[in-house]
Amino acid sequence: MKSAPTKKLLPALLIFLLSPSLLLADTYPKNPKVDILNYVFRIELFDNTDAIQVEATVDVRYPGEGVNFLRLDLVKTSAALSNKGMTVNSVISEGKALSFMHEGGELKIQLPIASQRNQRTTYMIVYSGLPATGLKIANNKYGDRTFFSDNWPDKGRNWLPMVDHPYDKATCEFIVTAPAHYQVVSNGVKIEETDLANGKRITHWKQSVPIASWLYVLGVARFAVQHVDQFDHKSIETWVYHQDRDAGFHDFAEPTKQVLEFYSNYVGPFAYERLANIQSNSVSGGMEAASAILYSENSVVGDRNERWRNVVIHEIAHQWFGNAVTEYDWNDVWLSEGFATYFTLLFIEHAYGHDAFMEGLADSKKRVDAFHTKNPNYRIVHDNLQDMDQVTSSHTYQKGSWILHMLRGVVGTDNFWEGIRSYYNKYMNSNATTSDFRREMEEASGMDLKDFFEQWLYKPGALQYSGSWQYDDKKKEVRITIDQVQTDGSMFKMPVQVAIHSADGKPLIKTLHVNEKKNEFTIPVGFPPQNIVLDPDHWLLMEAKWVKK
Repeated sequence: MKSAPTKKLLPALLIFLLSPSLLLADTYPKNPKVDILNYVFRIELFDNTDAIQVEATVDVRYPGEGVNFLRLDLVKTSAALSNKGMTVNSVISEGKALSFMHEGGELKIQLPIASQRNQRTTYMIVYSGLPATGLKIANNKYGDRTFFSDNWPDKGRNWLPMVDHPYDKATCEFIVTAPAHYQVVSNGVKIEETDLANGKRITHWKQSVPIASWLYVLGVARFAVQHVDQFDHKSIETWVYHQDRDAGFHDFAEPTKQVLEFYSNYVGPFAYERLANIQSNSVSGGMEAASAILYSENSVVGDRNERWRNVVIHEIAHQWFGNAVTEYDWNDVWLSEGFATYFTLLFIEHAYGHDAFMEGLADSKKRVDAFHTKNPNYRIVHDNLQDMDQVTSSHTYQKGSWILHMLRGVVGTDNFWEGIRSYYNKYMNSNATTSDFRREMEEASGMDLKDFFEQWLYKPGALQYSGSWQYDDKKKEVRITIDQVQTDGSMFKMPVQVAIHSADGKPLIKTLHVNEKKNEFTIPVGFPPQNIVLDPDHWLLMEAKWVKK
């Protein structure tokens, strides 16, 4: 569905300044005067203890002057964590030891002098400890000892000193020393693997594209590794437990390359240097770590079943949305999860047909309805999110997906794809807000989408219609009533299609603008309709009672 174009009422800068996404920023202590460029984590792992020893080098640029402390997230060892956590031994910069304060989850490094504008400085942090969470050190389902990261959404701070928030993206390197019977996998490309004389192996992975902290990944296990194929001269790899070699190689061989091709063709270039699918015991579903995706150890079954196939598609979709284009605030997490959910369905339609796409939408609607019944006041864009356990919900995924589908219906498919490509191109390897996305869709469509975004993303509510139609044979017209009957206080302004069917021939499609609580429409029709169908192509997330009078 496509409404008549309207001119935007506010210039882009003013829209940005008034952005609800900015006004409802989450509570993380962002500092625009500090920009982390790169992390190097030199980590040593052991078989006789779960303690890790780390030397982290943090490369920092100071866009603003006057910074006296560099604040990083790092959880300190404490009795409350059963003596787990990290203990910092020293912080060194330019050969000099620096004073620091480490309390709770904060490491504050005192700068010798206040920062100068565009100053660039590196800091080496030496620490050790037992991760309370964030890095799972445990036996896998076969009883083999493994080490796997589990950073989502902000657990990386339990073992890595970092700005543990999506707004400050950085490149990273993992240089891991571990017993030589393990293989090590991480983000980016492997630039060294050397067996040492002491029965250990050093492995160096380098991620040259900036990513958010939850996307850093580490996996250490006895793997079977397959270089499956190449896409755009980049490696496609499978990493599974060595016991699952045959089943894992079979399961992950498809449809990774086809998914990469689809999103590259329709959205924009794949941002990373390779794509690895990795079996792990640190996640229950999938985790979209940039260039190196983690899947549950139970995902490998050897039959390429639909459930895990769709998880693979979803996590690869995240490489574009969430990873390359990352939400600036946790309040806008639907820009990750709603997008990945809808773009999973778009690939399913492309590869497996329209019926499969519609089945996916119908399943999402069931989840939306069930969640709304229990949580009628829930909004997609959060308001100053503080409890990270609440960062996502089924609404973030399924209702977010439906909002994109309805937006496509409102602006038209061609404009939708133009807006998506523009949004991705502008914010690739950077951060975006819901208002940024709205602006790109308005540019592509020439429409003012303020009402659409406000009613679906910043307000709660569920759309319910009660409508009827009748034909006046004397006047040769159809009279239609459509009332909004939801009782939760919500109001929607939406274009609604009706399909007027004759005894034979193609149905007459009309678009009605249902903007009030009570709405009446008269449509000239030169034949007695056999039937009139409301929303024939299923563009609307709604419940409707629809009868012929």
